[in-house]
Amino acid sequence: MDKPSWKDFGFATRAVRAGTERSDFGEHSEALYLTSSYVFDDAEQAARRFQNQESGPVYSRFTNPSVQMFEERLAALENAEECVATCTGMAAILSVCLGLLKAGDEIVTTGSLFGATIQLFDNFIAKFGVGVRYVPLTDPQAWKEAITPQTRLFYLETPSNPLLEIADLQAIGQIAREAGVITVVDNCFCTPALQQPLRYPIDLVLHSATKYIDGQGRVLGGAVAGLGTHIEKIRQVVRTCGPTLSPFNAWVLHKSLETLQVRMRAHSESALALAQWLQSHPSVARVIYPGLESHPQHALAMQQQSAGGAIVSFELKGSDADALRQKAFALVNATEVFSRTGNLGDTRSIMTHPASTTHGRISEEARARAGITQGLIRLAVGLEDIQDLQRDLARGL
Repeated sequence: MDKPSWKDFGFATRAVRAGTERSDFGEHSEALYLTSSYVFDDAEQAARRFQNQESGPVYSRFTNPSVQMFEERLAALENAEECVATCTGMAAILSVCLGLLKAGDEIVTTGSLFGATIQLFDNFIAKFGVGVRYVPLTDPQAWKEAITPQTRLFYLETPSNPLLEIADLQAIGQIAREAGVITVVDNCFCTPALQQPLRYPIDLVLHSATKYIDGQGRVLGGAVAGLGTHIEKIRQVVRTCGPTLSPFNAWVLHKSLETLQVRMRAHSESALALAQWLQSHPSVARVIYPGLESHPQHALAMQQQSAGGAIVSFELKGSDADALRQKAFALVNATEVFSRTGNLGDTRSIMTHPASTTHGRISEEARARAGITQGLIRLAVGLEDIQDLQRDLARGL
């Protein structure tokens, strides 16, 4: 029986059904294929497989049924032609760069990025002769003016980490298309349950699947989805260099996608309620959340996203950096419900001080460019009772 064309089905159906491959045993729940290699019927079949003359598994560094099922399901949810999975989100970014860039090319990006991504671009990708230009995320004209004959890639997050700035996907994507530049959007915060960048003039969507795709803080993973011509180049990097997603992690992530939509709706509902509560607290200078009308890009966010997402950032009142850092540390240390960790995307709510953790190793200049102050707190709102989260924050504030 031929596979259905998943584009004809709703999101929830694709999340539960797409990418399912049954073995001869006819299992209902997808099997986990823990194997490093595969046995061939004969020498001739082995030769055909290794020379790409016949489809089928060869070696789990680049072909594993569990990984392929996850890739197919995520591609269906992102409305992508193809998807390639990696061992982490950072491995996905590296694989994109190695697959699509060469010495002399340039990346146009923004300071509104995850700290490790900035380190990757500035400290490692730059070593290979790839230039990096930084522009304001929210100014499409700045992206256009940054293009040179060497520009090959636009790379952006929306919403950004941790200030939740919103990029205009239509405007920036159209600028890139007209210039022949590849666009890559990190969709980690929203996931395809809330935002689907490939519906705009965007070429590739990237994920740290470690976050909301898993959703329970269990495994590491990454993925890139989009146009098949680009994915094939990235897949060759994964095949040769080996930043491969493990079969077990792929199986966990594949099953996690089944609950992605209901989880993201619940996260967003609680995050909005917490953001509204924080707005009225006397110790809070400002609350940053795309679902609030006070967000400067609220209208654009609600045009591109179906909800505000799970991340809420806020700044404490005060002007002295040292005093703000002390206040922030006191708040973090007072928590009993929120977890103190640098991760996000968990059923358990997480509180992070970006200036000393996720963005602590980048330069002061890069922090300033990204708007990371000592009084900034990032919350990844989980699935606990909202009243308990409010009491936990009130204690520290």
